[in-house]
Amino acid sequence: MVKELIIDSTPTGVTIALIEDKQLVELHKEHVNNNYAVGDIYLGRIKKIMPGLNAAFVDVGYEKDAFLHYFDLGPQVQSLIKLTKIKRNGTAGTLLDNFKLEADINKAGKISEVVSKNLLVPVQIAKEPISTKGPRLSSDLSIAGRYIVLVPFSNVISISKKIKSNTERNRLKKIIESIKPKNFGVIIRTVSEGKGVAELQKDLLDSVSKWESFMKKLPDTEPSKRVWGEMDRTSTLIRDILNTDFANVYVNDQALFEDIRSYVHEISPEMERIVKHYRHKEPIFDHFGVEKQIKNGFGKTVNLAGGAYLVVEHTEALHVIDVNSGNRTASKENQEENALQVNKEAAKEIARQLRLRDMGGIVVIDFIDMHKPANRKVLFDHLRELMLLDRAKHTILPPSKFGLVQITRQRVRPEMNIVTVEKCPTCDGTGEIKASIVLMDDIESNLTYILREQNEKNITLCVHPYIAAYIKKGLVSLQWKWFFKFGQRVKIKAVSSYHLTEFHFLSSKDEEIKL
Repeated sequence: MVKELIIDSTPTGVTIALIEDKQLVELHKEHVNNNYAVGDIYLGRIKKIMPGLNAAFVDVGYEKDAFLHYFDLGPQVQSLIKLTKIKRNGTAGTLLDNFKLEADINKAGKISEVVSKNLLVPVQIAKEPISTKGPRLSSDLSIAGRYIVLVPFSNVISISKKIKSNTERNRLKKIIESIKPKNFGVIIRTVSEGKGVAELQKDLLDSVSKWESFMKKLPDTEPSKRVWGEMDRTSTLIRDILNTDFANVYVNDQALFEDIRSYVHEISPEMERIVKHYRHKEPIFDHFGVEKQIKNGFGKTVNLAGGAYLVVEHTEALHVIDVNSGNRTASKENQEENALQVNKEAAKEIARQLRLRDMGGIVVIDFIDMHKPANRKVLFDHLRELMLLDRAKHTILPPSKFGLVQITRQRVRPEMNIVTVEKCPTCDGTGEIKASIVLMDDIESNLTYILREQNEKNITLCVHPYIAAYIKKGLVSLQWKWFFKFGQRVKIKAVSSYHLTEFHFLSSKDEEIKL
């Protein structure tokens, strides 16, 4: 599988497209000054204790108070609270070598026994604000690196279950035991399999330096403000998914290109060459066909190659996907086989859609009915295999007797929602257009305002090819008449995608002149 990252940087933010075998599978948007990103650590102030929920509402500067449940406090929250008080009083170092850990809190305890109103406690964003909800928090802090995750106030070394070899698990555990600092636990990530001591040690030291940075900022940070921020979304994504399958990382911004190349050089020097600066005039997403895939992939109806299609509906409580065979037909004898083929084809697209739209919560899929239990099992196994590529935590239930498959998928960010329908530029969404007989009068009136009132020079008029031909026709064309009237030549550009009565004016810098 060949993977590529296409990164489109604009003044408002960065959009990242993950391409697998030329097909768009993930789309991420990061806005400028993106606060409350997953992994950011804030100095929260407890605003309200809710004994009935066994949770607290915490002020982290967001318009709505964030939610902190008892189960998300972490067993060593008392140590964190104690360390925060010590640091705020101006003592204690940045590491935990000489720090005495407190006893773990009771797993079945009450939140009122641990925290109180107005208490200051560092909290980490576990889920970004979604819809009307504020952020979801955790005070079980962790610092994620490329190969390991550093967990303060612990001495436990955990290893990813995806690393199956006992020999490799023992090797990694011995390496980490020999290099980790005291009172820090470590989670060994899947990508660390086969890595040497030097790579693991460098990643561990980088994570420790991030913890030290957090500790240095803690005493001077105002309550409800961010103490330490995760890397930007681009670097986080590269850190988590970069591997030898990647062929190219294209970036259209010079400064971002330098940052990404520098970061890739740090974490994987041999892959620095795959980071490339895109310099063409054509928008980067148009050049690589990403824009077209976005428009095709985010609508209510998603067409499949064989003629079948999906209907995707979103509600407040869940997502519903209906599979339709469309114009695919088969004889009655092959109806069961045809249903299985359509369902397998749909399952592949559904697995992609979940990643692409980052759909979370409950997803209910209505596959085409199949009568043979063996075929239902084949479909279930096929869907589970396809979902292995999904990095989000998920659970898939077997098809019910109604043919419904239920999936729960982890949601930590707002769902990616892109509007694929566009307002008609001719009628402006009203369903009515101006009389075509006054089109030329409208154009000339706007020309008079732009050239005489705004004193624009070297403008371009973009119109439908039929209108362009009409303006240029004859020895003394309209274009020449405008030249004599306004004292300057107006360039005419034919745009085949325009509607008959649509027109726009461009400045000398090819920027649209808003009227």
